[in-house]
Amino acid sequence: MIITASSSLAEVAFVVCTALDRAGVTAVLTGGSAATVYAPQAYQSADLDFVVQFRASDSDASSALESLGYRIDGGHYVHDVNPLLLEFPRGPLAIGRDLITAWATLTRNDMLLHITTPTDCCRDRLAGFLFWNDRGALEQALAVAHAKADEVDVDAVLRWCVLEGHAEKFREFERAISSDR
Repeated sequence: MIITASSSLAEVAFVVCTALDRAGVTAVLTGGSAATVYAPQAYQSADLDFVVQFRASDSDASSALESLGYRIDGGHYVHDVNPLLLEFPRGPLAIGRDLITAWATLTRNDMLLHITTPTDCCRDRLAGFLFWNDRGALEQALAVAHAKADEVDVDAVLRWCVLEGHAEKFREFERAISSDR
């Protein structure tokens, strides 16, 4: 598993997640980097956000990352040749007040990637719009909803928006999805 200067975000995500998994660490890709995996034509993140969900008592995540060419620099990991940063925000994995206990696991050949589901990725990106009026986050949520239309549970997104007190902002999201179909 080699990361080069030209490795894409998805390629890096699979390599890093696989190396961590083999070291006894379950880390889930989330945030804008998950949106990039699901909708690469619409959004390109400059970093990868993994939330650690499980760590075996004898795991050695740092050694696994170092073997891939990463080193710690401040609050994130930088690679010797690839510009994509690795960040490990403090868990638990959550979207708003909703704790996430299940995620998708994608596979490529002998590699794996734990990643928030398309529905949770959409909710995560929509959170920036709900809580901070970030229109770019709304566009990212829409890109994921379009790219993974068969996998995004719009009713679950609605229920979450209502629980978070933002049913009116969901309506804007819903109108945008409907107008593009």
